[in-house]
Amino acid sequence: MEEVPKTIAHQIGGVQNDVLRFGLQGVKSDIVGAHPLESAQESVRRTQETMKRKCIMNTYGSAFPLKMDLDRQMLSRFQRPPGAIPSSMLGLEAYTGSLDHIGFEDYLNDPRESESVRPPDMHHGMEVRLGLSKGPVYPS
Repeated sequence: MEEVPKTIAHQIGGVQNDVLRFGLQGVKSDIVGAHPLESAQESVRRTQETMKRKCIMNTYGSAFPLKMDLDRQMLSRFQRPPGAIPSSMLGLEAYTGSLDHIGFEDYLNDPRESESVRPPDMHHGMEVRLGLSKGPVYPS
């Protein structure tokens, strides 16, 4: 059975390298991966999440982690339309416990609120959300 392209953007082609919307992409960003410490932190986070899931399964039964996954999926869907105010995802942060962690944006400011960053293109944001285009909603 042939796989039909999902979006119009795949039929047109060249959307991933849209120089007019996203600017020139550097070769260095394509070659150099994430920092080794970042990948180590990610693996530790995944290991801790797996252990927490196993503890919950042993304590409350095998259905409870499935219910938690469904709750997480529902809370991750609530978003504002693209525009001037980004989605805060407060419900998901409260559910996952990430409100307890202090990130750099909590004390150094959110880079999206900087005056040097262009405001997001609402039309492109809706194209990305509907699957008609690919790329970041907040171009840098």
